[in-house]
Amino acid sequence: MSPDFIKSLFSVPEMLEMGHDQRVEDGNLGLGWLYYALVRILRPKTTVCIGSWRGYVPVILGKGNDDNLEKGDVIFIDPSLVDEQWRDQVKTQGWFSGFGVSNIHHHQMTTQEFVQTEEFAELGNIDLLFVDGLHTAEQARFDHEAFERLLSEKAIVLFHDSVRYQTSYMYGEDNPYEHSVVDYMAELKQREDLQVFDFPFDSGVTMVRKNLNL
Repeated sequence: MSPDFIKSLFSVPEMLEMGHDQRVEDGNLGLGWLYYALVRILRPKTTVCIGSWRGYVPVILGKGNDDNLEKGDVIFIDPSLVDEQWRDQVKTQGWFSGFGVSNIHHHQMTTQEFVQTEEFAELGNIDLLFVDGLHTAEQARFDHEAFERLLSEKAIVLFHDSVRYQTSYMYGEDNPYEHSVVDYMAELKQREDLQVFDFPFDSGVTMVRKNLNL
């Protein structure tokens, strides 16, 4: 990943927000380094990313796929309920191509809607799943379970905003809600068939994979 790419990414102030521990002063991607590294290591054919305010995560995932010899695609699912960022497909593709990434395929819908589509029915194995949608335990559970049967043996699932409770006003001061993904992480940590590891930096991310030692 070149310094020019990071400079381009951080030229958009919103790309420094949303709890990934980024820092512009030294071009530090924060948790973004982890996301990028996992794509380079896993060499995924198919990556699914659920939710992103301005595309920080899908851009990094897409860049990792571009930098691999084995090219892969990123399926990005976001209904654009916060604002109009993802409501125009032409502008959405232009947004991503502005960072030099062209392998992100956006679906303007919730996970509940996406699982009813032909595209979902035709999905093969998924090697990387990033869950960053509504941030409630209930929605994180739905997002995970919707794709769990498609996860390959080597697959890794990342849950963002996963290490603490937090009140969000993303949908307006009159519509606060509680981030509670941490509750779902507590459930997953009780499953013997899974390995679960927290990265408690900024809003935090939790890595989940099949326990292949069983």
